[in-house]
Amino acid sequence: MRLILRDGLPFASVAVSYREQEVEVSDVVVDTGSVSTILAADAVENLGIVPAPNDSLYSVRGVGGSEVVFSRVVNRLRVGERTVEDFEVEIGGMDYGFPIGGILGMDFLLQAGATIDLERLVIEFADRARNASHAGA
Repeated sequence: MRLILRDGLPFASVAVSYREQEVEVSDVVVDTGSVSTILAADAVENLGIVPAPNDSLYSVRGVGGSEVVFSRVVNRLRVGERTVEDFEVEIGGMDYGFPIGGILGMDFLLQAGATIDLERLVIEFADRARNASHAGA
């Protein structure tokens, strides 16, 4: 999948599936410095992903400051051809002063077997069968 470099940051689009609906979220920063994946509340509210009374709100910190988020397990998160099922994401306001639909963090990148090629500006995914055979080596 092609990455778009904007203001020195790599951006991608992701597809989020929740309760039999799917939405494409653009302007998602691919961030190896982020432990978790965070999506903008505005980008996923049409899927019905909104805070529930029993949700725990917590604060996450990063270079851009702190963000109050809640978490939700989505049915699928897809980047390019790679899909991760039953994936937990954090949902927050994402008000950083520039358009951002989310942050694709290390939790997804590791689970999906991502390789980021900055020379070619692409994100690719390892062949699962090949990875499984090399895991025990």
